[in-house]
Amino acid sequence: MPYSASAPQSPGTTRPGPRPRWWTELTLLVLVYTAYSLGRLLARGDVSRAVDHGLAILRVEKALLLNAEHPLNRLFTSTPALGIPADFAYASLHYLVTPAVLVWLFRRRPARYRAARTWLMLSTVLGLAGFTLLPTCPPRLLAAGHGFVDTMAQYSAYGWWGDEASAPRGLGGMTNQYAAMPSLHVGWALWCGVLLWRHGRTPLVRWVGAGYPLLITVVVMGTANHYFLDAVAGAAVMGLGALLTRPALRAAERVRIAATDRFGRSPAPAAVSPAAASPVDPSAALSPRTSPRKDPIVSGGCETSAGERFPGQRTRTSTSGTTSADDTPATAR
Repeated sequence: MPYSASAPQSPGTTRPGPRPRWWTELTLLVLVYTAYSLGRLLARGDVSRAVDHGLAILRVEKALLLNAEHPLNRLFTSTPALGIPADFAYASLHYLVTPAVLVWLFRRRPARYRAARTWLMLSTVLGLAGFTLLPTCPPRLLAAGHGFVDTMAQYSAYGWWGDEASAPRGLGGMTNQYAAMPSLHVGWALWCGVLLWRHGRTPLVRWVGAGYPLLITVVVMGTANHYFLDAVAGAAVMGLGALLTRPALRAAERVRIAATDRFGRSPAPAAVSPAAASPVDPSAALSPRTSPRKDPIVSGGCETSAGERFPGQRTRTSTSGTTSADDTPATAR
């Protein structure tokens, strides 16, 4: 799978990508999420157009017998034991589980982190494009005659949210309530689930990964925040983001290598003569292990006759046990 590969190498090079640093990753993720949040606000479309899109989706689902939102919403509305936990899940897990999986990958699976982070960011940008091009009214904001109840508003006394999506009370104006298509609640949950399933080491972690996207899909429909086709679109966006991850990593690697080659290469050392590079050690020069030259002639080129001695030369012990004196004259030729 594209998202599970580590940062690829550029053709003809074996230089590995640098290990991500937590402070640069945190800064990058904060900047991307801030841009995403601001983009959602700027992507607010005409309300009547958003309502038309929502009703069109509802008609398609009824024609295809995919309208599971109504029975789930009635169940959550009539059963607080289901509706209240579902509201808490919708309002919090989106912002807790996704960062937790990112941190887990960064610490335990660093070779997989960069690809997973890139996959998440690309898919989020694609989702933002969907909000801009197709503003959609969620089921809870349709007229009451369409049979939906906003469970977030119904159970708002139990949580920190008000009657404007999952935003804290008084801050509903800072969110785009018509950003329903695609559902990134489902998309991000699918991202978490795939990574937990692939890289979890215990059966429990893997089964949590398998069940988490299904749980979020039921929650977003039962709370009347998304249509079923919104969930399908969220999964499709994540699939497209996964396909684009490998090319994006390759492009980023080429840019990194080019920048390193241009700005980060150290200058080559200047040529230095061997004599200036390292001073000669006289004792090393006389050693046959450190120098290939022969030992110097200590006699200075002068030859002596047999038995001739230099002044101060030590005497030798003959084979007969007698010792010759230092002042014994040399034998004549």
